Amino acid sequence: MSTFTSLLQAPRRLGRTEVRVSALGFGGAPLGGLYEPLEMDAAGRAVALALELGIHFFDTSPYYGDGLSETRLGELLAGRRPQVVLQTKCGRYGRDEFDFSAARLRASCELSLRRLRTDYVDVLLAHDIEFGRQEQILGETLPALIRLREEGKARAIGVSGYPLEVLSEVIESSEIDVVLSYCHFNLMISQLDAQLLPLARERQIGLLNASPLHMGVLTRLGPPAWHPAPPAVLAAGQRLLELAESRGFDLPMLALRHCLDHEGIASTLVGMTRPEQVAANVAAAGMAIPPEIRAEIDAIVDPVRNLTWEPEDQVARWRQG
Repeated sequence: MSTFTSLLQAPRRLGRTEVRVSALGFGGAPLGGLYEPLEMDAAGRAVALALELGIHFFDTSPYYGDGLSETRLGELLAGRRPQVVLQTKCGRYGRDEFDFSAARLRASCELSLRRLRTDYVDVLLAHDIEFGRQEQILGETLPALIRLREEGKARAIGVSGYPLEVLSEVIESSEIDVVLSYCHFNLMISQLDAQLLPLARERQIGLLNASPLHMGVLTRLGPPAWHPAPPAVLAAGQRLLELAESRGFDLPMLALRHCLDHEGIASTLVGMTRPEQVAANVAAAGMAIPPEIRAEIDAIVDPVRNLTWEPEDQVARWRQG
């Protein structure tokens, strides 16, 4: 039995909820055409292969392509709703468009359900909450999500965001079920363990991890020009790529395998639109990282480990109310 097969045979429980997710999640952002033109036939085959191989957790958001990701995912999953765990979001609708009001969240949820062709989602998250205000998120947004959960529109609710400080404050101040963090646990970053994991375990909150490739740093193409990481981090990513290729490994596969090893994370989300991407991710999940390769990776990463781009001004605005 492969490592990945054993993971699929025992899906991970999402915190204290009854929702159980595959360790590898199907990220739906690319379905919105955010990164490259989408071929629906290939996307359909990717979804079918993912389900065949046991990847049953699908993530999307109205932000991804102005609802296009949700619409396409609803089409691709038509007739398969009992087989899947669906997660979508609310509150963020464009690059600079945010509305965390109770009325907009309810309307957003209803629209998402129509797009996804379902009468409920398994997980509903307030999307990128650091762009809101603490007072509104705690006093209006989360109570609205709780009501939607009580009405059966969502089985579990939670938040997503980047600053761990903000996510921690929400866990301590509300009755959420799930937190989605990105770029805080991968080959280069382990801050999730120290700053969020203990609190999440204490409160029985399900943890989801995104950006296992550090928003492109751990890929052959490298990071996009807008990437906010310090230059030393970007340079270390290039050295990791050279190391992996010199040893006959694919860097994204090493990075994904590293994330899937974390038992405290219920699922790691990876964007997929083609069957070959699904197959590669499954292969990564079934591989092992040799100790000698791990040691060489650590030697490159250690000088820049946990070097992030904490948006202090964003956290300050969050608290201003």
